[in-house]
Order: sequence, then structure tokens, then C-alpha cells
Amino acid sequence: MWGEGTNVPHPRGPLFGRMKGASALGKGAAMSQTWLSRYAWGVLVWNILVALWGAFVRATGSGAGCGSHWPTCNGEIIPRAPQVETLIEFTHRATSGLAFLSVLALLALSLRLLPKGHPARFGAGLAFLFMITESLVGASLVLFGWVAHNVSPERAVVQMVHLANTYFLLAALTLTAWWASGGAPLRLRGQGAVGLALLLGFLALLFLGMSGAVTALGDLLFPVRNTLEALERSLTPGEHFLVRLRVLHPLIAVSVGLYVVFAGYLVAHLRPSEKTRLFAHLLAYLYGAQLLAGLVNVALKAPVWMQILHLFLAYAIWILFLFLAASALAQGARRVELCEGGGEVHRGTGGATWKDYLALTKPRVISLLLLTTLLSMIIAAQGWPGTGLFLLVALGGYMMAGAANAINMVVDRDIDARMKRTAQRPTVTQKIGSREALLFAFVLALLAFLFLWWGANLLAATLALMGLIWYVLVYTFYLKRRTWQNIVIGGAAGAFPPLVGWAAVTGELNLFAWYLFALIFFWTPVHFWALALMIQDDYRAVGVPMLPVVLGERVTVMQIALYALLTAMISLMPLFMGELGLLYLVLSLVLNGLLILKSLALYRQPERRTAVSLYKYSMLYLALLFLGMAVDRAL
Repeated sequence: MWGEGTNVPHPRGPLFGRMKGASALGKGAAMSQTWLSRYAWGVLVWNILVALWGAFVRATGSGAGCGSHWPTCNGEIIPRAPQVETLIEFTHRATSGLAFLSVLALLALSLRLLPKGHPARFGAGLAFLFMITESLVGASLVLFGWVAHNVSPERAVVQMVHLANTYFLLAALTLTAWWASGGAPLRLRGQGAVGLALLLGFLALLFLGMSGAVTALGDLLFPVRNTLEALERSLTPGEHFLVRLRVLHPLIAVSVGLYVVFAGYLVAHLRPSEKTRLFAHLLAYLYGAQLLAGLVNVALKAPVWMQILHLFLAYAIWILFLFLAASALAQGARRVELCEGGGEVHRGTGGATWKDYLALTKPRVISLLLLTTLLSMIIAAQGWPGTGLFLLVALGGYMMAGAANAINMVVDRDIDARMKRTAQRPTVTQKIGSREALLFAFVLALLAFLFLWWGANLLAATLALMGLIWYVLVYTFYLKRRTWQNIVIGGAAGAFPPLVGWAAVTGELNLFAWYLFALIFFWTPVHFWALALMIQDDYRAVGVPMLPVVLGERVTVMQIALYALLTAMISLMPLFMGELGLLYLVLSLVLNGLLILKSLALYRQPERRTAVSLYKYSMLYLALLFLGMAVDRAL
């Protein structure tokens, strides 16, 4: 029927052939993109290894192995009969050159194999840009002699820039590989609290990495015999700045770690998916391992292998945080709001005034914390610390504490709504929505950190941030609804203000500063458990395990009496140190006597009247005790 010479197309003729060709073309494109994604991941791994080898060069003091020549090594393209230092440095240059070529090839392949507008093309271009700057920074270290045993401030600055550029390079390579593997493009606009939380997390990790680079440089140039010597030298006035920065890095690491874990779980909650939850969990575990590695590094006096492991974990945390961000900010990611217990979206009703935002900061709660901060400045300075510094620390301290309180109101609004004392908070009345409150808190915290850093110093800003993170993450998120020890451990957040004030004036923390911390730490249970006795019915109704609810009034008043005695003993310690004189001795004896008497009165008669009396007096006690120290030191 389909004879020769007919013009009727064969059913398996040209049309089928075209379909088969198109299918083959699509399959070929898919295979090319798969190959490209594997190559992109390989380039990322190679650059991590090159960066770690660069750290080995720095840690072994081999940076001058090729002299002051670049790109040649001691004037030669390939050094003849090289020494160990020369071989180490030359190997780093050779592997860096291969890394440069690998990134250039990645860019070329991305432009050839991927369609216009594909995000991986942008990522590869960005990676190549950072590879160029990475090479220039590395060259400057050699050409300007910022290697080996150079102790100039310029070397420390360039070391931080080098670390930051490496982080940016790894970020660009990570996103390129992610997108080449099918990851969705990012949606950066309209992300609200999630976008701000991630941005602050990136800045915090970058800042931590830069401080770690300087600390590692100090370990190389100023080695110590043991941890005690390192601590003693870092607190000694007149020591080199690299030595004095050594004590700051652990504080930054703990602060950043607490924030990064908090941000990870917040993002996973607001952009829920299997990936975000997985990355948030891994981030928490990995950061815990990093803190442990840091302790081991200090204990072992920073051996080279431990420095490399520590840096590798830092890179891994940075990349894992990028995975979390890429998953949360991807186009099409599921978005949810912070909700009430019943699942209703918590949005503000509008009409909020500046008074409502001021109420978010809990001014009455902050007043006593701020007073201890400012009086600690006078104690540290043994007189007036200066009007400008005083006002800047007052503003920064208030803003940081206010940010912590605003976050607390968002997290606790479900129980605040069922307690008489807190039922009129703006997050409960919905004058301010959760999103607006969190944005307000994050902006406030960022500005507070910058003000304290600029107006005082980095140590004061870091300590203030640690207080916020401890209050939000340790107390509010983890302890408050789980154990009656919540106020004992979580109350440490309220003991940070005197450290902030002291550090703002002196730039360091001595034993006296830590006594002020301990004083508030042991005073807090006395003050708060007296309040808990007054409102225990509210706590019982909302299921918060405060001590009177869990163990009863008798145990609570016994604990209050014990902590009152411990507080009195600690308050007398500075006298034995010779830091305070007769005026403080007389005042402290009177104040401590009344504190113990009122605690005993509560023990004998555990009723609301005696609890209210102790609660109110405890605030007056702390204020007058710090005022007495300030006046005594000033005179």
C-alpha cells in the first residue's frame, strides 16, 4: 500500500527523526550541566584545600620562603634546591595558580553551557572577581614584607582583609555550585526578619573569622608557655595589641555562636522545609564542635594541626550557613509568620505609636541594668569617665537591652496574654506585629553594637551582645519553660552590664569587674524569686516552671535566704582586695544586714506582704551598693 514513489511520509520518517534529535540535544544539555555542577563542587573543594594550605604557610612562618619576590620565587620561576620554607611557600603559590585557572575555567564553562540569566553564571563571575582580589592581597603580603615575623598593624589589617576575601570567594563558589546543581535563584526582597537575621549572621561570622585571623597571627608572633600566661599577658597594659586581642576572640566566638544557632532555628521556623531544618540542626552541632576545638586549641597552645582543623571548621560553618540561607531565600520557599498557640497569624493591627515601641524595650526593667552599667564606669575610672563616653554607653546599653526585651516579648506573647502583669504588652494587644517587633529588635541590636564599638571599644560591644544572646537564647528560648533553674543560669544575662561599663572605660576586664558580675549573678535569684512568689499563680496557670510552682514556697524562701547570704559575702570581697574603703564598708554592712533580715522575715512568714517588701528592697539594695562603690572609688 505504501509503494515506492509515493509522497506520503513514513510514520517513522523525518518528524520522528527531529523529535529524537531534540531529545538527544536535551539529554546532552542535561549531562553537560550535571558535569558542570560536579566540576563546580570540585573547584570549591580545591579552593578550600588551597586556603587551608595558606594557613599552614602562615602558621609555620614560611610566608617569606620566596623572599620579597612575586610572582617569581627568589627571582626564579622554579626555585632550585629550595629550603623547607621555600618549598612550602612555592607549593602554595603553585596550588593557588591552579585554583585561579580552575575558577577561570568555571566561569568560561558557565558562560558556554548555561543559558543567559542563569544564576550560576553570575556566581561564577563573582567568584572570578574575588579570585583576582585574593591574588592581589596575597601578592601585597609578600611585596610589602607582611610575612614571617612582621608585627606591624598593617599586617594585621591585611590579614583580616585576606580572610574576608577568602570567605567571599568560598561564598561565591558555594552558590555557583548550588545553582549549577539545580538550586533555585534567591529572592532577596521582602524577606523581613528572615533576611535581616541572615544578614546579621553573615556579618557576625565574617567578623568572627577576621578576629580569628588576628588571634592566630598573635599566636604565631607571640607564643606562650601555657593558658595562664596567655590570659595574664592579654590583660597586661602595654602589651602588643596582638597579645591583648587574644582574650577577645573566645568572647566573640561564644557570642556569635549563640546568635548563629538562634538565627538558624528562627529561619528554619519561618521558612520551614526539610533542608532548612536539617541545616539548622547541623549548624548547631557543628558550631558546638567548633567551640570544643577552640578550647582544645587553647589548651594545646595552638599547634599547627589544630589551627588548620579550627579553620576548616570555620569554613564548614560559613558554607553551611550559606546552604541555610540559599534554602530559606529560594524563590518558592514556603513562608510562615510567627503564630500564636492556635495557629493564627500574628500581625499588628496598626496604629502603633512611639510609646508602644518604647514599651517593647521594657524601660522599667532596663533602668536598674543601665544604672549598674553607668556606675561601673565610674567605679572603673575611679571618677568621672567623660561625658561623651558616658552618654554613648548609656544609649548603646539601653538599645541592646531593649532589643533583647523586644525579642522576649515576641517569643513569650502566648504566655504574656494569659498573665495579668503582662496582658497589655504591645505584642499581646497586637498594636505591633511579630515581624515589626523583630525588625525593630534586630535594628536596635545592630545600632547598639556599632555605637558601643565606635564610642567605647570592641570588648564592650561584644559583652553587650553576649548579654542579649544569653537572655534570648539561653534564658527565653531554652530554660524558661523547661526548668526551675531558669533564673539561676539565665539570670547571668543581667550580670553583663557591669562588665560592659568596666570594659568601656578600661578596654579590659580584671578581677574586680568579675566580682561585680558575680554580685549581680547571685543577687538575681533573691530579687526574682521574691517576684515569683508574688505572681506564682500566673506562672502556674501558663505552665512556666518557676521555683515556687515546682518545689513550693518553703523551698523557695530557703533558696532566697541562701542566695542572700552568698550575695552579702561576695559584696564584701572587694574590701579584702583593698579596692574599696571605709565608706563602702559601712554602707555594705547596713545594706547586707537589711537584705538578710528581710530574707529571714520572708522565711518566717512566706506571704505576699513580706515577698513584696523583699522584692522592692532588693532593687534599692543593688542600686545603693553600686552607688556606694562608685562614690568610694571616686573619693
